[in-house]
Amino acid sequence: MASLLSPSPLLSLQPPHHSLKKGVPCLVRDSLSSSNSIPQVVVTRESGKNKQIIKALEKRGISSLELPLIQHARGPDFDRLPSLLTDKSFDWIIITSPQAASVFLEAWKAACSPKVKVGVVGAGTARIFDEPLQASQGALHLAFTPSKATGKVLASELPDNVGKTSSVLYPASLKASNEIEEGLSRRGFDVLRLNTYTTVPVQSVDATLLQQALSAPVLSVGSPSAIRAWMNLIQNEKQWSNNVACIGETTASAARRLGFKKVYHPEQPGLEGWVDSIMEALTAHEELHRF
Repeated sequence: MASLLSPSPLLSLQPPHHSLKKGVPCLVRDSLSSSNSIPQVVVTRESGKNKQIIKALEKRGISSLELPLIQHARGPDFDRLPSLLTDKSFDWIIITSPQAASVFLEAWKAACSPKVKVGVVGAGTARIFDEPLQASQGALHLAFTPSKATGKVLASELPDNVGKTSSVLYPASLKASNEIEEGLSRRGFDVLRLNTYTTVPVQSVDATLLQQALSAPVLSVGSPSAIRAWMNLIQNEKQWSNNVACIGETTASAARRLGFKKVYHPEQPGLEGWVDSIMEALTAHEELHRF
């Protein structure tokens, strides 16, 4: 059995343009037959959350290695959420990630499913509400998604109540920026933020899996926390300079701030665009190394 890396020192728990829309590029297909032992993409979301992207990559003939880099934990305000939902009504509940949605729904059920109006940042977050919406008998109303799946656009587009102050409950990650509450407050919204969960690095990583991951052409990351965790892992691997494919602009910006140079991301955050960015990163890698 492979040994586990302890949190110290490795883990203290971060080209040419091509348009790729469908199928597997020839260069990538050729590499599959020549280097089957090395995964092409490392997927790094928390354990149990990588199935969708692995399946999407498989459909395009791309091999992947699952290496969860982060895990979720309760935030300091988690216990306040059910009682707030019971005792007070809000014009909007704002949810900006699938994990925030899962945490909110747990508290909403504990509060006996009160009637609420919810705004979500994008389609991936909205999908978490699919089953609860069908069972809620109208108590759960998904009423808003911005034109672009970012916090900045959500804060600028959320409908307000003309002539009166709109109240917003924002259950968020402890590590989320202040962009949403600040943007909404500037527009006159009364915002209450609760830090209901947080994201932390995994406590250990299998040494064999890590070596495979270091060899993969592309690392895929779905959050700033994941790219920071990767940065901690590779701090003794000075030569690692492969491509990073991010789920969206926010994560890509975090990757660049950490010094990663070959960073790819879609204009619209989401699974389909993320996979396209992975394909773009793979093709850039193959073109660089084909000779």
